[in-house]
Amino acid sequence: MRIKRGVTSAKKRRKIMKQSKGYFGAKSKLYRLARQAVMKSGNYSYIGRKLKKRDMRSLWIARINAAARLNGLSYSKFIYGLKSSGSSLNRKILADIAVNDAAAFSGLCDMAKQSIAAKG
Repeated sequence: MRIKRGVTSAKKRRKIMKQSKGYFGAKSKLYRLARQAVMKSGNYSYIGRKLKKRDMRSLWIARINAAARLNGLSYSKFIYGLKSSGSSLNRKILADIAVNDAAAFSGLCDMAKQSIAAKG
């Protein structure tokens, strides 16, 4: 008895066509082009998940730097002062404080300045 794969093949094609729904032109209509587009978009989204982490970190650093300069410190001196004072706040939290609570951030800047002054 031979095995016929009609149902399996149809399911596979249906899955790809469902994933390519909304793509422009033939990429959402024709199976061969849809399969290529889905593979390519999968690669892009995999890369994008890695890039998102880098982009967010650089955004946090830019925000911290801007807020630190308003308080008379450069980013590197601010981070150095925080590390030497024993603070364990990460850049995500620091950026959030810089944007939403300027008074608390200036307190952190003062703490960093005192720590730098104590070091010498």
